[in-house]
Amino acid sequence: MKCKMIHDVKTAMLSNGENWRIPYIEFVDDFRRTKDSESIEKPFDLNNERFDSLLASTAEYLCDELGIETPNWVWNVPPCKEPWFVSGYENLKAISIAESPVFFRRRKIFVLNNFLTRI
Repeated sequence: MKCKMIHDVKTAMLSNGENWRIPYIEFVDDFRRTKDSESIEKPFDLNNERFDSLLASTAEYLCDELGIETPNWVWNVPPCKEPWFVSGYENLKAISIAESPVFFRRRKIFVLNNFLTRI
């Protein structure tokens, strides 16, 4: 079984509004299961700084985790202009700054260290 292409995941995230996390997490789970590096080979259009940065950071994180070569396009995705605290909870900002993995932090995305941990 193949994993969805990352540009298709971004399209689904954009079209799902507040439920953008559903296609995002499905992609993370599928990528971990399939280790399908073809799904992240080609870049997507840069037109949503938060999702662009999140997906590039995620691709970089997962490649590191799974020992897969990170595609070159990832390095061309700029950071968010303003920091994005993905949880949206004010009381988690400080811990997110402290715990956020470098893959996310370098693009001004702040998450808890268990952000991509699944049960």
